[in-house]
Amino acid sequence: MENALLIGLSRQTALERQLDVIANNIANVNTTGYKADNTLFEAYLNTPAHEDNFVASDRRVSFVEDRGTYRDMTQGAAEETKNPLDIAIDGSAFLAVQTTGGERYTRDGSLKINNQGQLVTAGGNQVLGANGPIIFQQTDHDINITPDGTITVIEGTNRTDSFRGQLRLVSFTDAQKMLKEGLNLYSAGQGGTPQADTKSTVRQGFIEKSNVNAVAEMSRMMEVSRTYSAVANMMNQQAELQKTAIQQLADVPA
Repeated sequence: MENALLIGLSRQTALERQLDVIANNIANVNTTGYKADNTLFEAYLNTPAHEDNFVASDRRVSFVEDRGTYRDMTQGAAEETKNPLDIAIDGSAFLAVQTTGGERYTRDGSLKINNQGQLVTAGGNQVLGANGPIIFQQTDHDINITPDGTITVIEGTNRTDSFRGQLRLVSFTDAQKMLKEGLNLYSAGQGGTPQADTKSTVRQGFIEKSNVNAVAEMSRMMEVSRTYSAVANMMNQQAELQKTAIQQLADVPA
């Protein structure tokens, strides 16, 4: 197969990967606290031409290599819900939660109280405080969450605040190296050991929306689709040229 077809195939493979990433971003445009992914590509140089009549600069053939993805960690817009259990994090911190697979981290501040009185995420994972899970009593009301994550309530008919815990906010040396695990959860990966974050704050009654720009992602999807089609047409033309050349060579008199 000629180099043009191999290069076109490498480009189509990269475009298919890019299309998957864009589609996943669009699917999560309404996911609370979601961070958009972007693709990284680079040229992979190969030297298949070794005849003496090719100068060194003409021997290199540049293929497209899918290097990986990186995450857009910019903060999404805050949306007011007036739900006292909803929080939006201002800053780079994550909420620490307990899952069946161990401790994980999320920006999803859509919280609720389960049947056991535990503060949990929308997915049912326990939200961890500085001293472990945060537990409410059945008579608790007027929940208040301060910017530093301290949670107090009015218990029963008491008129004084009762302390229920403080949200454990953590940050990482390199959040790009955290691993997405689905369900809006991250593991530490190679991002480093989680450190207590005292710079980030929380806003009660708000949630952080996805930072995906739906219009931009749709435009990118159309652009990638058009590019894929253009590469496919180029490859078809190359295949037809090859076919024509073989037919004409076969017609040369002996």
